[in-house]
Amino acid sequence: MFDISFSELLLIAVVALIVLGPERLPKVARTVGHLMGRAQRYMNDVKSDIQREMDLEEINKLKNQMQDAANSVRSSVNDSVNTIKDPLSEAQQALSDLHKPLDTPTEPVAAEKKAALPDTAEAAQPASTATPDNANKAKE
Repeated sequence: MFDISFSELLLIAVVALIVLGPERLPKVARTVGHLMGRAQRYMNDVKSDIQREMDLEEINKLKNQMQDAANSVRSSVNDSVNTIKDPLSEAQQALSDLHKPLDTPTEPVAAEKKAALPDTAEAAQPASTATPDNANKAKE
C-alpha cells in the first residue's frame, strides 16, 4: 500500500518501543491494528460499491442491447410475416374468385340473358309441358 520495506518497519518498531515504552506499546499496537482493519474494511466496502455500480451499469447496457436486439428481431419477423401475408391474401382472393360459380354473371350480363332466355326456351321446348315423367312415357 505505502511500499514500506521490512527494514523500515523494524526501525519504526524500535523507535515506538523507545518512545512509548514496553508497557504502553502492546496497547498502542492493538489500537493501530484495529484502526488499520477498519480502514481496510472501509476501502474494501468502497471498492465493492464501485464494482457493484460498474456491474450495474454494464448490466443495464447489456439489458438495453438485448432489448434493442429483441425489437429488431421482432420487427424483422413482422416484416417477414407481412411479406408472406400479402401474396397469401392475394392468392386467397384469387382462389375465392375461382370458386365463384361461372353461371352467375355480373348484373348487366344477367339482365341480357334474362331477356334472351324466353326466346331460346320457347324454341328449345315444344308448346306442351314436358316433365321427366312425361318424357319417359312418350319414349315408351
